[in-house]
Amino acid sequence: MLLIRSIVRPEKKDVVLAELSKTGFHAATVVDVVGRGKQKGIKIGSMVYDEIPKALILIAVEDAGKDLAIETIMKTARTGDKGAFGDGKIFISPIEEAYTISSGLKGL
Repeated sequence: MLLIRSIVRPEKKDVVLAELSKTGFHAATVVDVVGRGKQKGIKIGSMVYDEIPKALILIAVEDAGKDLAIETIMKTARTGDKGAFGDGKIFISPIEEAYTISSGLKGL
């Protein structure tokens, strides 16, 4: 099992979630976050904005679903054909165990 954490532009959040659902990844947790990337924020005139709004999408997938999930997120979160700074990041981590609270069952 894997945890996929995707940080995307807020305006891409609904599109990414819809496409993930279409490809079979229905369960997701979404958190509104702020942050900055390698560019250290955005400078407009003399103002520097270093807390840029983003959406954090978390999904748990079986190992076999990793590539499809990543491809779906990349395709839908990217701005334009080549992408742009600020489109986001994807992080993959192993999940040792998962339990459903209501049933107590182990696994996804």
